[in-house]
Amino acid sequence: MINILVHGLGQTDKSWDRVKGILNQDNINVETPNLFKIAKNYQLTYENLFTAFVDYCNSFSDKLNLVGLSLGGILAIDYATLHPEKVNSIIICAVPYEIPKKLFKIQNFIFKFMPKRTFDNIGISKENFIQLTNSMAELNIEEKISKLKCPTIVVCGEKDSATIEGAKKLNEYIKNSELKIIKNAGHELNIDAPDKFAEIIKEFLVNK
Repeated sequence: MINILVHGLGQTDKSWDRVKGILNQDNINVETPNLFKIAKNYQLTYENLFTAFVDYCNSFSDKLNLVGLSLGGILAIDYATLHPEKVNSIIICAVPYEIPKKLFKIQNFIFKFMPKRTFDNIGISKENFIQLTNSMAELNIEEKISKLKCPTIVVCGEKDSATIEGAKKLNEYIKNSELKIIKNAGHELNIDAPDKFAEIIKEFLVNK
């Protein structure tokens, strides 16, 4: 079984370092792809990013356990619905039930005035970052989750006001799912609460 941790929109593979280190101590090996590197040959839209992610996942012959945060969680949901035969389980964290279109527009306006180096640090240009978020505005997560068949854990930080209600809805509508709320943690659980997040991942993977 291959365990893959998929980072969020404003993150890189390095965002998993603390979680990965904890899991490695318990002899749980994980892959942590950098989404922007695996999609480097594509124009950066969600559709193209997903195509690159599918190619990456399909490069493994074994079944997969996918752990995705935010953007990574949406990719995990999409992959699990398209290739159910390849997915053993998924853990989705900080994933909205509905794409916040108004918030995206506000964020993109702010992004235009942010310095270029902010985006260079995650390996993506400002233009590509904005293009990617614009391409995600019409995603229908509600429609996708009805097709999920694999065991699923929905995880959210107690202080993640943007997605905590959505997490409860995801848990309600995804069959075979559990909800885990991590206290005193925000949106980026792999950074805010790596110990607690790693424990949830470890317990789930051991039992699956």
